[in-house]
Order: sequence, then structure tokens, then C-alpha cells
Amino acid sequence: MIKENGKLILSFVLFFTAIFTPFSETVDLGLFIAAYLLVSTGVLKSAVTSVFKGKMLDENFLMAIASIVAFLIGEYAEGVAVMLFYAVGQITEEYAINRSKRSISSLLDLRPDFANVKRNGEIIQVQPNDVAVDEIIVVKPGEKVPLDGIVVKGTSSLDTAMLTGESLPVNVEVESEVYSGTINMNGVIEVRVLRPFSESAVSKILSMVQKANENKATTEKFITKFAKIYTPIVVVGAVLLSVIPPLFFGQDFSTWVYRGAIFLVVSCPCALVISVPLGYFGGIGGAARKGILVKGGQFLEVMKRTKIIVFDKTGTLTKGNFTVDAVDVLSDFDKDKIIEYAAHIEAYSNHPIAKAIVKYYSKDLDIDEVTHVEEVPGKGLQAMVNQSKVLIGNDALLELKGIPVPEHESLGTTLYLAVDGDLKGIIHINDEIKDHTIEGLKELKELGVERFVMLTGDRKPIAGKIAERLSIDEVHAELLPGDKLTILEKILQEEKDVVFVGDGINDAPVLTRADAGIAMGSLGSDVAVESSDIVLMTDEVTAVADSIRVSRYTSKIITQNIVFALGIKIVIMILGSMGLAELWAAIFGDVGVAFIAILNSGRAINSK
Repeated sequence: MIKENGKLILSFVLFFTAIFTPFSETVDLGLFIAAYLLVSTGVLKSAVTSVFKGKMLDENFLMAIASIVAFLIGEYAEGVAVMLFYAVGQITEEYAINRSKRSISSLLDLRPDFANVKRNGEIIQVQPNDVAVDEIIVVKPGEKVPLDGIVVKGTSSLDTAMLTGESLPVNVEVESEVYSGTINMNGVIEVRVLRPFSESAVSKILSMVQKANENKATTEKFITKFAKIYTPIVVVGAVLLSVIPPLFFGQDFSTWVYRGAIFLVVSCPCALVISVPLGYFGGIGGAARKGILVKGGQFLEVMKRTKIIVFDKTGTLTKGNFTVDAVDVLSDFDKDKIIEYAAHIEAYSNHPIAKAIVKYYSKDLDIDEVTHVEEVPGKGLQAMVNQSKVLIGNDALLELKGIPVPEHESLGTTLYLAVDGDLKGIIHINDEIKDHTIEGLKELKELGVERFVMLTGDRKPIAGKIAERLSIDEVHAELLPGDKLTILEKILQEEKDVVFVGDGINDAPVLTRADAGIAMGSLGSDVAVESSDIVLMTDEVTAVADSIRVSRYTSKIITQNIVFALGIKIVIMILGSMGLAELWAAIFGDVGVAFIAILNSGRAINSK
């Protein structure tokens, strides 16, 4: 690179010496030829190679022909200028592209340099790749968390901004899951490693961004095909422009050959071919900056156009964390006594609802009081508590035991507690709606999404109430996992650009089948990364709205590039064919336009 830059500088010196120093025409010609050869060797070699490969119409071939034609008709300065400014354009384009890539690399510079691992009673510093699953690592204040894991000792706050786009620190304590790439802000924590570095959050991010350009957007594919058709047409046009007026209308041959050279130079589609993919690359980087990992430009296009979004419920619109919402007292027990009995029995179950009741009780459990615990499959539990026969379960359990089921309304799951055949209380369990779900859905409506669909395995009354609170347009409840895919298939037959949003763990088939599958808050899940097209590192619906904003901003920039590049080229082609533009204007129409378009593409990474 240094050698090539040296040749370019020397070529400029010779070029300007020939222009501004009063030598003889012969000396000036020698200087022009020397300047030309210095700067054009690489282009001429590439042009010859292209000919032998059957690719005669690439930009190197076009520039070589245009500059040689300029020399042949005596326009030496412009012949050299074509190559000089083409070389400058290549350098600036390469710089712009590398700068954009570096900005993305620095944005995702999450890779930790080391890990402090506890071995044989000592803490030693090793490469993250050398740490095994289940080993204990120590993360000190100011250090990056090197691997994904579970906190086993200590409390702290983590800066997750580079990973999730979330500016507020996240507090962690024992049993909190932490991801590699986040930064420990204060306390010392010890973490049990969950997965090897190659499968960690950082590795997944880097791998996804590196592979993102493999999935080209429709616009990218169109531009590539367009260039293959467009270039031969304008080359034929340049040839016809050069020969028809002199042969059939008696015009000056050199004048029209010069105009043909202008046509050739300005016809290069490099501004489009380079800037459009770079725009998508910048958009993918801009999305990553917000904690949105996009696997390719084509999925940005789907997000830009979508009018329908299908949501999974649990873990997507709701927290997936069950809580005790209310307790109805029906007999001589009070609320505390109902929860005490329920918690002691449910302590024997691992069901999420059982855990919610135990957590709500929040006192020490004396499980010695509970004996003869028996599960009634699909219905609940029965046991002996302090010599009393206690039942806790759904209405089917009461019916099985011959206990009347009272009429009542509930927005969630209902559990009944009966002692010695007497119904004592009703416990209402709810899955909480996420804090920003309503806000996120409102933002999506404002962005033009016309239809929301919710898929859930919950009972219809519960699903209907949640859908009503969230203003969901269409609800499908009591679904088995396979039913979700069947319903999505029907929607895909009716609609285009269908987006599905799920938690990425049990929705893999639906995520894969949708036009754009979004896994929410599932960076630690291999299933999420493999089956989805977009991964949100946060678990809020507002991030879905952000992905649409990024896609539309990226599309806006790419459209600007296409309109600007084609517009300038067409104007210069027309002016050149009329004799109203010089070769200098053609150079700007190629190199200048490409450079401006590339700089504009770089804005995509800074989408607001």
C-alpha cells in the first residue's frame, strides 16, 4: 500500500509539472506518459486479465479504454486524469469501506482478553478458550465477563450496553445468569461457567455479524443484476455515439470519440455496486449497536415492509414468571393460612406455578409437617398436613374428589385449596405482562403495523383477557407446539412479509418458517441463534420497533444512493453526448459520486 501511494504521489507531481511548467510539447508528452504508466499499471493488468476471463465490461476495462482513447485524440491531460482520480477514488473507497468495517468491529469489540479461573485453590489467568464448563471464574471490577455463566458468589452491577444496547446497569446476585462481553462495574463476583467460549454470547454475536452479508437483500441482488445489464448497454451506447455521427453525418471523428470516452467513464456502476451492500452492512452494524443482531440485509427489508407481526405470548409479551395475583378466602381460614398450606405442599413440585406460591409465602418451610404427598397427573397434588388431608389443584381435581366448584372470574390460572373435603380458598396465579409491552405495541402501530396476532397454549379466557389489555387483533389459544406452525402457514398464504416474535427456545419451527423470525432475549440459547433471522439481546417489544426504525433508515440511505448515483450519471451522459460536459465531469460522475455514496452509506451505522 505504501509503495502504491508513493507511485500515486509521484504521478501527481509529474502530471502537474506537465500542466503548469512551460516545457516543450515533447517533454510534456513524456511527463504525461510517465505519470500515466506509474498510476495505471494495476488497472491495465486487471483490464487485460478481465478480457481473458471474458469479463470485458468491468470498471478496469472501461477506465483503460477511456484513458487510451483520450491519449489517441490528443487529450493527454485528461487521459492521465482519468487514471489519477480513478486511483484516488479506489483508495478513498477502500478507506471508507475499511472505516465502516472497523467501526462495526470496534462496536462489537466484546471479546475478552483473559479469564481468572480458580484451580487447585489458586486464581490463574488463562485464555477464555481454555476454560472448561462448570469451572469457577472470578470477575473483578472493571473486567469483562469472559464466559457465559451463573453467579455463585458475590453481587455487582454489570454494564451491558455493548451487548444489549441497554444503558442502565444490570444488578446481579447469586443465581443470576451473566453473559460474556458485559463489564463488571463494582463488586467481585464468582461465576460458574455454563458453556465454552466458542458457544458464548460474544462468539455468537461475532459469528452472526461476520456472516450477515451472506444473506443479500433483494435490493442488493437487483443492483448486481442491474449492473450486468446496464454496463453492456452503456458501452454499446458509447460505441454508437463515437461512430454513428462521423460515419453517417460527416461529424468530426475525434470530437465524437471524446464524447464516447466521457460516456464510458461515467457509465461505471461502481457507486451502486459498492455503496448498496455497504449501506446494508452499516444498517446491520447500526442494529447491533442497539442490541439487535440481524443475519442479513434481506431481513431488514422484511422489517421495513411488514404490516403483520405474530407474537408468542409467554416470555415474549408476558414475563413467563408466574406470581400470586390474589387469594379468595371461602371458609374459616385466613389468607396467610391458605398460602401456608399451599406452599408446604407445592414445595414438593418443580412446576413454575408451585415455585410462585412458595416464593409468595417467603417464609421458612417445615416440610416435616407434610406427609404422603401424591401427584394427581394433570390435576394437582394431595397430601397430609398436620393430620389433615389437603388438596391443591385445578377444577378437575375438585370434580374428581366430589367437591363443588364455585363460580368465579379469573384473569389467570386458578388453584383451589381444600382441607378434609372442605374448600378453603382460591389462589389466582397470573403471568405478568412485561413492563414495556404496551409501549412497544403502541410504537409498532405508529410505525404502520396493521395487525397483531398472538399464539398461546393458554386457555381461551386467559388469552382473551391478555389480548384485550394489549389490543391484540387476533388470538389463537390452547395451542400445541405444532398448532403454531399450522396457523402461521395459513397467515403466510394470506400475507407477505410476516414477522414472528418468540422466545426462541420452543418456537424454533415457527421462527424458521416466518419471513423474518425474531428471537427475543434468547442470546444464551443455541436454538434461538440457529433458528431465527434476528436476535434481540433484550426481551422487550420496543426492540422490535427499533428494528423497524433501523431497517427504514437503512432503506432511506440506500434509496438516496441509487437515485443520486443514477441521476448524476444520466445527466452527465446527456450533457457529454451534447458536448456540454468534459471528461473531468465524467470523472466526478464516477469517482466522486461513488465516494459520496459510500460516505452516505456509512451513516447507516449511526441510525438514531
